[in-house]
Amino acid sequence: MDWIPKTRLGQMVLNGEVTTMGDALATRLPLREAEIVDILLPDLKDEVIDLNMVQRMTDSGRRVRFAVTCIVGNGDGFIGIGRSKGKEVGPSIKKAIDNAKLNIIEIKRGCGSWECGCGQVHSLPFEVIGRTGSVTVYLKPAPQGIGLAVGDVAKSLLTLAGVRDSWGFATGNTKTKVNYAMATFDALTQTARIRVTEEQANRLNIVPGPIGISINETDVDSQEE
Repeated sequence: MDWIPKTRLGQMVLNGEVTTMGDALATRLPLREAEIVDILLPDLKDEVIDLNMVQRMTDSGRRVRFAVTCIVGNGDGFIGIGRSKGKEVGPSIKKAIDNAKLNIIEIKRGCGSWECGCGQVHSLPFEVIGRTGSVTVYLKPAPQGIGLAVGDVAKSLLTLAGVRDSWGFATGNTKTKVNYAMATFDALTQTARIRVTEEQANRLNIVPGPIGISINETDVDSQEE
């Protein structure tokens, strides 16, 4: 890969000082180069959540631009969301994907459902709430076999994040896909922000980041149909 890093974190990745995405985020250094994510998460998948054509009348005539929202994830603990606007669809999608990589987070997973108690890493460790605009998303742990009992947009994010079972519902104008997606991402962000002691993590088997599973291609394809 012919890449010359421009940031300290990029130099550390290129020199082999940082070898995992979790370690990169733990440095607290700003993530400003998409190539860092490409190197540390080579199995990353992406999906277009929303694509809108925006028309505006100007003195020189009608001006057309495209607004794109994309998500990226490896299906094993990492998820990101990004938005972009441009005159052409292709470059706008690529820029949105790059922005999603720069916004990537490491989530916590576990088995927080009192109905299950299997101790495996298949769901959320606790209930989380995310808000964006008028939309509020509630995500709750679910027992194994339930699947993702959430809306289509939330299902796409949870699948790419590596959550296999979850209850969930949303309030507000969920027809606005962008706000719905951003609220779901905010809820997943809460799993990373909530502090968990080592004793709690061991007792409840709460795991941040990857556990060594790979994303199921059929799961992604089923979200696109």
